[in-house]
Amino acid sequence: MPFGNSHNKLKMNYTAEQEYPDLSQHNNHMAKVLTPEMYANLRDKETPSGFTLDDVIQTGVDNPGHPFIMTVGCVAGDEETYEVFRDLLDPVIEDRHGGYKPTDKHKTDLNPENLQGGDDLDPNYVLSSRVRTGRSIRGFCLPPHCSRGERRAIENLSVEALSSLEGELKGKYYALKNMTEEEQQQLIDDHFLFDKPVSPLLLASGMARDWPDARGIWHNDDKTFLVWVNEEDHLRVISMQKGGNMREVFTRFCTGLTTIEGLFKEKSHEFMWNEHLGFVLTCPSNLGTGLRAGVHVKLPNLSKNEKFGEILKKLRLQKRGTGGVDTAAVGGVFDISNADRLGFSEVELVQMVVDGVGLLVEMEKRLEGGQSIDDLMPEQK
Repeated sequence: MPFGNSHNKLKMNYTAEQEYPDLSQHNNHMAKVLTPEMYANLRDKETPSGFTLDDVIQTGVDNPGHPFIMTVGCVAGDEETYEVFRDLLDPVIEDRHGGYKPTDKHKTDLNPENLQGGDDLDPNYVLSSRVRTGRSIRGFCLPPHCSRGERRAIENLSVEALSSLEGELKGKYYALKNMTEEEQQQLIDDHFLFDKPVSPLLLASGMARDWPDARGIWHNDDKTFLVWVNEEDHLRVISMQKGGNMREVFTRFCTGLTTIEGLFKEKSHEFMWNEHLGFVLTCPSNLGTGLRAGVHVKLPNLSKNEKFGEILKKLRLQKRGTGGVDTAAVGGVFDISNADRLGFSEVELVQMVVDGVGLLVEMEKRLEGGQSIDDLMPEQK
């Protein structure tokens, strides 16, 4: 699927009705919110960098729905997208983020001392732990809309900042275009590298243009702290390790992130952030903290229980296969993570994962021994 380029001034010769997309088969947040009236009101607006309504919605038009998750169906091309197209994006955000209102304020907490526990998840069940987020650099267009020059400038800035990291965070940058096929595949298999862009969600929104120009991965020598450059966001920051010590993973995550932000500020660049949306990222689903704290956990018995989905919902957790968003679970091993991004702080979200996964493992152990889990059923968080 090519990038659906919607930059076409001649379309204004046609009525809004003639240009309105056919969303009759669609199941995504954008399709639920967009109306012909809204389209007519917004279609001639654009952000200062030239991002239009058609650019915002193209990925949702080209991707009617996803078999496992309700997709958002729209992206931002720059920081101003969320303001210029708020008539569409505010209701999408409210819908996707559990009733988060246009007047609500987001809170940030990157102090790992505020996390309770988290160092005692049973490694016989919890195979690995990771925390990731995204960051966007103010003054640049986001990946669906940035130019080659912008993308290269972001790469240069990022490499310069990351090369100043020291201690356990000290590492090296690997540009995608300089990697052999084998090196790339090895990093993908190790879950260190983003895959080549085959996801239609990425392709349809224009994020894969000029691939692999100015894309790369930076990781520390221990391969426990990684930064992806110019994938779906300017930066994706990931802390990960084997086993169930989420506290250690989160502490490294907070330290690394705070250090990187300081290094960018030294170069007179700050991250996109405002008190309503928190950290501003390409996909509205990642606004706020942009944080996904996840574990790979063995739940062969619990996952067969008819209440598994309901339990996860009550704990505000979501499940994926261990190969990522497009995969099913293998051998009863699931990727379990927080469902929320916006309206909760980083510490609150990691706390939900730590507490929730602790309970899931306790339930799994009960079922293993043929015991009931009725008394462990959680209340709605």
